[in-house]
Amino acid sequence: MKKLHILQTPVRFNPYIGGVENHVYYLSKELIKLGHDASVICANEPKDKRLSIEGIKVKRLNYLLKITNTNITLGFPWSLLNTKFDIIHTHMPTPWSADISILMGKLMKKKSVITIHNDIDKTSFLSKIITEIYLHTIFLLSLSIVDRIIIVNEEWEKSFLNTGSILKRYKNKISTLPNGVNNEFFKPLNIQKQKDSVLFVSILDKHHKFKGLDYLLEAIKLVKESIPDVKLIIIGEGKLRTKYEDLSKKLGISENVNFLGGKKQKDLIKLYNMASVFILPSTEIEGFGIVAIEAMACKTPVIATDIVGVAKEIKRNNCGIIVKPKNSSSLAEAIVMILKNPKSAGRMGGNGRRLVEEKYDWQRITKNIENIYKEITK
Repeated sequence: MKKLHILQTPVRFNPYIGGVENHVYYLSKELIKLGHDASVICANEPKDKRLSIEGIKVKRLNYLLKITNTNITLGFPWSLLNTKFDIIHTHMPTPWSADISILMGKLMKKKSVITIHNDIDKTSFLSKIITEIYLHTIFLLSLSIVDRIIIVNEEWEKSFLNTGSILKRYKNKISTLPNGVNNEFFKPLNIQKQKDSVLFVSILDKHHKFKGLDYLLEAIKLVKESIPDVKLIIIGEGKLRTKYEDLSKKLGISENVNFLGGKKQKDLIKLYNMASVFILPSTEIEGFGIVAIEAMACKTPVIATDIVGVAKEIKRNNCGIIVKPKNSSSLAEAIVMILKNPKSAGRMGGNGRRLVEEKYDWQRITKNIENIYKEITK
């Protein structure tokens, strides 16, 4: 295949840690290994002066404000006009950067791809009205002119309650490809499991409240009744950290909960390996659940709610336990079951590692994405 210049436009990028940001980082690295050029245009959050990260060219733009966790970068269209690329690959669910990327790609007569990582939904009444208007106008226009749509959730037709019916109109453009994990980086280490330890990883802000930490804290209170020394390790930083710390005290479990703040990925690997079990108790549609895959790559069993994108695979391959969302008692029962049965937990961990190697390897996924690029540039 001829060398291509792939421009990706996530709303933010490394060193910002998030599912989309990690997706773009690993995809770009693998594209470079395949002989392509990879570059990123994003908002300058957090502030970073680096122009290149491991061969990925990065242009960071100042932003005016943030609306529903989307940085509004007024210089974005002009920056695209002054960037050479063959394919523009953008990502949702963050409007502005995604829609502008597709529109500018069309105006510049370049091919475009959008990866949809999650459904689009808002909780407040006004936000829901604005979202509905957006979905049936700008979003619809973007889908009509983009060359290819990639969705990371295999169950999107059932689980994407807001965008599913709109996306079905463009099934001829849709390819379903999961997120990946670098299984040479996230791997089992020769580290002993910390007895009765539970790991949770997320940004602790209002935009990630759906990760369900409040329900997990309530579950830990119940687990403590039968496992007094249970230890919940929370990785992540954000404006809601104090609220969760206060809730821990209110529930009488502050001695069982450690808030470790944000961690670099090299530190995360050790924490994944040390944990007895990893928890992803999402309360709203989780398009994929990359942190669950990272934990599985480290041979750690996973407990997740049934609305997490990879829940069906976790259950089908016996990599952990799947529970209903917003149910602290069911969550507690699952935690106790795994903590009290280390042999079964070990088998689940091994199954998880095998599944990651077979299905979620970034090299394999990148080759599939490269084939999409090849098809649209014929």
